[in-house]
Amino acid sequence: MFVDEVTLKIVAGSGGDGCTAFRREKFVPLGGPYGGNGGYGSDIYFVVDQGLHTLLDLRYQKFIHGKKGENGKGKNQHGKNAEAIYIKVPQGTVVTDLDTGFILADLKGKNDKALIAKGGRGGRGNTAFKTHENTAPNFSENGEPGEIRNVKVELKLLADVGLVGFPSVGKSTIISKVSHAKPKIAAYHFTTLSPNLGVVKARNGNSFVMADLPGLIEGASQGEGLGDQFLRHIERTKVIAHVIDMAGSEGRNPKEDYEKINHELKEFNPKLLTRPQVILANKMDIEGAKEKLKCFQKEYPTLKVFPISALEGTGLQDSIDYIETILSSIKEENLYQEEAFESHVLYTFKKEEPFTITKEDDVYIISGEKIEKLFKMTKFSSDEAAYRFANKLRKMGIDDKLEEMGIQEGDMVRILDYYFEYRK
Repeated sequence: MFVDEVTLKIVAGSGGDGCTAFRREKFVPLGGPYGGNGGYGSDIYFVVDQGLHTLLDLRYQKFIHGKKGENGKGKNQHGKNAEAIYIKVPQGTVVTDLDTGFILADLKGKNDKALIAKGGRGGRGNTAFKTHENTAPNFSENGEPGEIRNVKVELKLLADVGLVGFPSVGKSTIISKVSHAKPKIAAYHFTTLSPNLGVVKARNGNSFVMADLPGLIEGASQGEGLGDQFLRHIERTKVIAHVIDMAGSEGRNPKEDYEKINHELKEFNPKLLTRPQVILANKMDIEGAKEKLKCFQKEYPTLKVFPISALEGTGLQDSIDYIETILSSIKEENLYQEEAFESHVLYTFKKEEPFTITKEDDVYIISGEKIEKLFKMTKFSSDEAAYRFANKLRKMGIDDKLEEMGIQEGDMVRILDYYFEYRK
């Protein structure tokens, strides 16, 4: 089964908890804090596996969870880091963060690997909090939560040339003639239900990859037929080869077919019309095709048109040789601009306000990534840890903001699902 799009929730591993321990040995007076740090949680990577050609393995997962780092131990023993998790995907996979809309990875290289969700750091043991003022801290940290990502994973095939056209114009027959691909060929529409790739060889010995895409119909870019499912696979192609039934064997007009397909390409992605185009005028073995070809060439004198008969195999090699000369002159381009990737806006996110405060009924709700992470890493079983948490909120200006909003002593404050009573 060919699967080219899935959505996943990815949760990297949380860091291990820090340990609260003290050194108590016979000949070690005032031994002091002795708790180790927790280990790092597992990172989650996507890595290219050239043996994969579909996202079928991810279709039924929906949720990928990293492992938690090992907790710290007494005697200053640090917890072990959790091993990274590697998710294998086909070459040409694009990973997009659904919450921000930014691209996390475009895995188009043979050995590409990308960090999708970073594991949390381990919580610090009480040894790490020892200072001159507090020589025996009686608290430690919980591990930092791992990153949570809701992602869309798309496969956009890596093909140099894309065959586009209406159903039953001969795309599958063409790719079966010029390569070793074995697509389904039959005398009815939509025999091709998934893209077929074939390696095509020119007379000069150079080769390239051609993709036979499922037949488009009018409205494909808006979801009609199968087109909207597979138009994404033409985005990486360097040359677009229009396959046109020049004989009009099903009552269609070759000129209208060409214009309608170009309209669907433009609606899906206007940049597609900037790619070089070649016309494969198929079914020239049928009566009336030559006359219609003359009319078509008169309408589009600047287009490169190759009269072919996929059934008889005539004219195909000349078109392949011409396409190869075009490909040899085209430079590799990135599918996405740099601005589309998250790494280029990460600094902006880090500069956003560390917290927001809203009021619902009589409850003040504090939210924000930094605040929530600090809350999750605090062990409230220790009075010292609770005092440290409150002091950090005060330094961040939360107390001042609450008082500015009119909070009174005894009012309720909520962080995540936990309620606190405000005290000055």
